[in-house]
Amino acid sequence: MKTDICCIGHITLDKIVTPHHTVHMPGGTAFYFAHAMASLDHSSFQLVTSLAPSEMKAVEDIREKGISVRVIQSKNSVYFENKYTENQNERTQRVLAKADPFRIDTFADVESKIFHLGTLLADDFSLDTVKALSERGIVSADAQGYLREVRGEQVFAVDWPEKVEAMKYISILKANELEMETLTGCSDPCQAARVLAGWGVREVVLTLGEKGSLIYADGEFFNIPAYEPERVFDATGCGDTYMTGYLYMRNRGASCYDAGAFAAAMCTIKLGHSGPFAGTEEEVMRVMHVH
Repeated sequence: MKTDICCIGHITLDKIVTPHHTVHMPGGTAFYFAHAMASLDHSSFQLVTSLAPSEMKAVEDIREKGISVRVIQSKNSVYFENKYTENQNERTQRVLAKADPFRIDTFADVESKIFHLGTLLADDFSLDTVKALSERGIVSADAQGYLREVRGEQVFAVDWPEKVEAMKYISILKANELEMETLTGCSDPCQAARVLAGWGVREVVLTLGEKGSLIYADGEFFNIPAYEPERVFDATGCGDTYMTGYLYMRNRGASCYDAGAFAAAMCTIKLGHSGPFAGTEEEVMRVMHVH
């Protein structure tokens, strides 16, 4: 069956350390995206993930929420340690284990209108895999993984050697401030967005923390405000939550601005607690209208 949205990515083991608490839980784009979709209309959504058999409970929990999940077994699951300072926009990481990369032949029968690539590490999706998916649907990607190089256990920000070629096949690209500057050399979001669009990206989505987000599409900029949360508890997964809301609304025909505003409101709700988004569409609308 062809779905509207398919997220492809590893479910990870995460150790999240903040000044106030330490939490061990599943994570990764696949995890946060699927749980956020479970709170929305997920009738035409599928998750394709890869993890070790020992971590299958994370998949079972997602399936219990009614989400369709395709599992590609891997010898290991990705194991991240995320450490935050009081500023939730500042994070250091270690990778304690890696999973196998995704190969197109292992999910060749998966069909979707939109494929969202939840990259965590640079070798998750080869250029050939991105090309193949672009022939079957719209490719959306998170830049974060392509810019992470693991040396020992430490994660370092690096450039993406194949970026200019890859952008020809990626229609929607999400990056944060550090990632956009690494990719383009531009610290100004508008300049960075123009560079990325010049490489072929149709919709550039830049998340700017408390400054909101910026979307650039068809030569037009859309400035999306960040809705102030009642409290900031845990920012892990906020970028993935944003893209869930954005793609969900774009698929339903919303404008870039409306989709971005919906996504930002989802992040505001998610920030208030540890773990994935667990609100409702009505609560998201309420946040948008209150502000």
